[in-house]
Amino acid sequence: MSSIALESPLTPDLGLLFERHTADMHADTPPESIHMLDRSALDTPGIWFFVMREEGEPVAMGAFKRIDSSHAEIKSMHVLAEVRGRGLSRRMLDHLIDAARAEGFLRLSLETGVQPTFTAARALYANAGFVECPPFEGYWDDPNSIFMTKTLA
Repeated sequence: MSSIALESPLTPDLGLLFERHTADMHADTPPESIHMLDRSALDTPGIWFFVMREEGEPVAMGAFKRIDSSHAEIKSMHVLAEVRGRGLSRRMLDHLIDAARAEGFLRLSLETGVQPTFTAARALYANAGFVECPPFEGYWDDPNSIFMTKTLA
């Protein structure tokens, strides 16, 4: 059984998650279009960082960042390749949606890539009710990005 809890992104045993996430983001995305936050940037006020663990081992992570009092953005969602295909990505996404709603956010948005490596992620977000939208806070009309949003009310 897995559990999801708020944790510090600086927790020492999260190294593999961050290494894999960073490698995936850099695999086929131009550097100017990579919008991930590193561990220290995720360890700041206004960011909720969650870790999914199975038998104590970290297998997934996800976060959301406050944009304003009613709008948040999903950041750094990643599930280890070894455990994919078991619905853990959807479980983490549902947890992020529920946690953002519980914090009072009315809208949750995200940026993801257009490359084939992001096909499954885009399908996951669409199946959860996210729809494409224009760039939001701090982003620009980047041909390597797709922006999606979901109303939480």
